Amino acid sequence: MANPSVLDQPVYEPGKPIEDVARELGLDPKSIIKLASNENPFGPSPKAVQAAMQALLHGELYPDGGCFVLRNKLATKLAFKPDEIIIGNGSNEILELLGHAFLKKGDEVVMGSPAFVVYKLVTRLFGAHAVEVPLKNYTHDLTAMALAVTAKTKMVFVASPNNPTGTVNTEAELLAFIRSLPEHVIVVFDEAYVEYQLKAPDLSVLIREGRKLICLRTFSKIYGLASLRIGYGYAAAECIALLNRCRQPFNVNAIGQSAATAALDDEVFTQQCIKDNTLGLKQLEEGFKQLGLDYVPSVANFILVKVGKGAVIFTALQKRGLIVRPMASYQLPEWIRVSVGTREQNEKLITVLKEELILLS
Repeated sequence: MANPSVLDQPVYEPGKPIEDVARELGLDPKSIIKLASNENPFGPSPKAVQAAMQALLHGELYPDGGCFVLRNKLATKLAFKPDEIIIGNGSNEILELLGHAFLKKGDEVVMGSPAFVVYKLVTRLFGAHAVEVPLKNYTHDLTAMALAVTAKTKMVFVASPNNPTGTVNTEAELLAFIRSLPEHVIVVFDEAYVEYQLKAPDLSVLIREGRKLICLRTFSKIYGLASLRIGYGYAAAECIALLNRCRQPFNVNAIGQSAATAALDDEVFTQQCIKDNTLGLKQLEEGFKQLGLDYVPSVANFILVKVGKGAVIFTALQKRGLIVRPMASYQLPEWIRVSVGTREQNEKLITVLKEELILLS
């Protein structure tokens, strides 16, 4: 009785939770370090925590279904209008809403490979065909992606920085690429890690030009609110109105709305996270160099490193209380992805990785 697209749909496998690893391996949860899901190792914004606790006191009430306060605050921050912004249950929900609004069987969707796997999952869920274009030097090959666009192409996904590689194209390259696409193509520009960049590409001018572009962001990374599932998108009001027709009422809970609104004001916290993340990336890069390992220079809060037998190293690290992300499902079996942790966490990762590589040699 199920739709064929559901029967063929792969199941997304997230980074393993600390509790699961502790239970399976008999470890103390407090001793486990999770560097698998690109979470903020410094926790949530303190201002967000305070606002969330206040919102919980009124848990008996339905949330504001239109996210009025948060949308208006984001509108001011982004220099957009409130009706040009949509709030989602994580930016992942907005990816699904795009499928509901625009994709049908027979459509083609162009994306990089490897890239965030949810792009492909959403594409397949709605019966469309994923056209995967290999990366060039671990970065989106925009020339090849433009050549992959056909009359059947409905959507193009570009992530900046890209997950799992942490790389970006220049603003000039992105502007030229999107301007070169035909009118029937919608571009989804995923900026989940945008805050970690010292100077991120700004494509808002394309929306002002009337291009079919939607940009997605999240509160899960720099703001440390992954557990509350809250993200947003900004685009032309016409596009946002179509997505609002597809979303569920009260899709974003009141606690998440309050926390996200407060987090936008917590500049001290976010600036410290950016600074510490930059130092953490440098620490990991230096550690990998000392171990003689190849890695992909990253501008996000994670880094891709080539360890040889990725699955073996992943298992060995996990047994010692370090959860990283194996990359075989991204066609990178020799690599693991490591989220940037605190200085102490990064130091332990390098030390244990060195020991396990020696045992493997």
